[in-house]
Amino acid sequence: MAIDDKKQPIIIRKKRGGRNAHGGAWKVAYADFMTAMMAFFLLMWLLGSTTQAQREGIAEWFQNPSAPQGAGGASTSMIQFGGALELPRGEGDPFKNAKVETAEDAQADKARLDELLGRLMEQIESTPSLKDFKDQLLLDITSEGLRIQIVDKENRPMFDLGGTRLKWYTRVILHELAKTINEVPNFVSIAGHTDAMPYSAETIDYSNWELSADRSNAARRELIVGGMDKRKFGRVVGLADSVLFDKENPFNPVNRRISIVVLNKATQRAIGLTDAPAPAPEAAPAALPPPLPNIEDVLKEVRR
Repeated sequence: MAIDDKKQPIIIRKKRGGRNAHGGAWKVAYADFMTAMMAFFLLMWLLGSTTQAQREGIAEWFQNPSAPQGAGGASTSMIQFGGALELPRGEGDPFKNAKVETAEDAQADKARLDELLGRLMEQIESTPSLKDFKDQLLLDITSEGLRIQIVDKENRPMFDLGGTRLKWYTRVILHELAKTINEVPNFVSIAGHTDAMPYSAETIDYSNWELSADRSNAARRELIVGGMDKRKFGRVVGLADSVLFDKENPFNPVNRRISIVVLNKATQRAIGLTDAPAPAPEAAPAALPPPLPNIEDVLKEVRR
């Protein structure tokens, strides 16, 4: 009885290791592996189904996705994959009869714009009326085409303060550029920009939006006077201060600018323009504005 009355110790044995020793960690690793494989196959598909120009556009976006592109920063998607996802086209659709761009077409278009860039840079260096303003002429190639930005500088604006009348030297610049740009068949886009300073006596009827659009149109008219075919313009817009050149200082004079883009073929189709080359230049208009001041005399004053 005495032995039976004693409580026997209870021993609990725990097994270590076993089939579930690592829990669900393997599932996470497997999911990561499958995600990586999916990304790899998507990359292979992109490389195999896009042209060289499209791949360059994708690479440019990944290198600097927040950078302003195209006409003053206003970017439109130029990555068109086609294939099974192509939407049906109705009557009157500008894309319905558009020619599919081949790699050769894209390469030829790019070569033409690269050559134009070189000629413009050479022209700026060799032309006295442009050389003195070369720090206000910014040229680069974007996903939309060849961009030429004419920016304001302190004490040397492109327009009258708060107005749309071009300075005499802005007219000279536009006349010189028009001659060279008109030699290529590509269409042209113009965008006007302002800084963040509100328009004086700003109302709902007139603000920086209207001012930038009016300045853009003033530049368009002056390019025509300089010899550019009026049918080459595919887009003329005003962007106010929505796309700043200097985001750190919204009031920097360089934010006030005119952006001229010689559009590549892919962008022309993306915004609904025909694939046909822009028409040949017309004869110069009969009535021209009064002659500009003597360039050499005025440049002496600018250098002072």
